[in-house]
Amino acid sequence: MEPSDPQEPSDPQASSDPQAAEEPDTPAIRAAKAAGFAFDVVRTEPSTSARESAERQGIRLEQLVRTIVIRRAADDYVFVLVPGGRQIDWPKLRAHLGRSRLSLPDAEEARRATGYERGAITPFGSVRPWPVIADAAITGLARVAIGAGARGVNLHVAPADLLAHLRADVVDVSRPDGQDPR
Repeated sequence: MEPSDPQEPSDPQASSDPQAAEEPDTPAIRAAKAAGFAFDVVRTEPSTSARESAERQGIRLEQLVRTIVIRRAADDYVFVLVPGGRQIDWPKLRAHLGRSRLSLPDAEEARRATGYERGAITPFGSVRPWPVIADAAITGLARVAIGAGARGVNLHVAPADLLAHLRADVVDVSRPDGQDPR
């Protein structure tokens, strides 16, 4: 199901549940507020896939930006922002970082490195300000959604504001899902 206007999120907060109207409080939301750029907090039921999350938020899949934590070395990480429908192109990322070896931390290591559980990881309010690499495909979008530090909670923001605040290095580091990297 495609939303009728993919640039304007639907109102997933509309609910008879009185807690649904309360804005969640996470380190990510506090960090975004402190940064002073415009964003909307969008709260939905937690999703089991990127596609489901995008549908629940009333956005296109490519507007959903996933934050992936990559280990460069012991206690040395980087956040990689990848739009939905795309995946990390490991050869491109290794070349950009000048590393022959990168890996994904397990869930507990990722939590220690970021302060967030897997599925809620975001650069905003992370326990340490790791460098951010944003896939270049994000820049062509009018608005994106990025995790806000809790499952089912996202920030909808202009990509330029997101990338400027995070001081992201914008690079082509992804490929469409299912595409062979060779």
